[in-house]
Amino acid sequence: MSTTPLAAPARTVEARRTLRRLLALDAVVTGANALAYLALSGPLGRFLGAVPGLLLALGAFLALYAAGVGLLAARPHPPAAGVRVVVEANLAWAAVSFAALALWLSPTTAGAVWTVLQALVVAGLALAQHLSLKARQSSQV
Repeated sequence: MSTTPLAAPARTVEARRTLRRLLALDAVVTGANALAYLALSGPLGRFLGAVPGLLLALGAFLALYAAGVGLLAARPHPPAAGVRVVVEANLAWAAVSFAALALWLSPTTAGAVWTVLQALVVAGLALAQHLSLKARQSSQV
């Protein structure tokens, strides 16, 4: 670890850059999901074993969420409170995905696999965002 005076600002810039990239990745992946659900709700519904209306509603929600996360990612210094909301929303999405699969969804095999995989990806992204936020905050001290 470097003890030069430039080391702390360099760590701060890198931590901020990493956090913004993770938020941007979240926005892009979520936006792609939203577009797929909105544009292909019928075929995807049949493939996944989901009602097309559910996919349309999820697509609309995800489009709005992706836009909000994208705006947060575009800020030079995303506010910690906003990042925490994204992390918590991602964790909630993952938890609800597992609960829905266990309690009320009756997907096809592909739908069950998709539900688990997307929940794991979203939870992993939430963890990475959380750790990146912590790194940014500790480098600012």
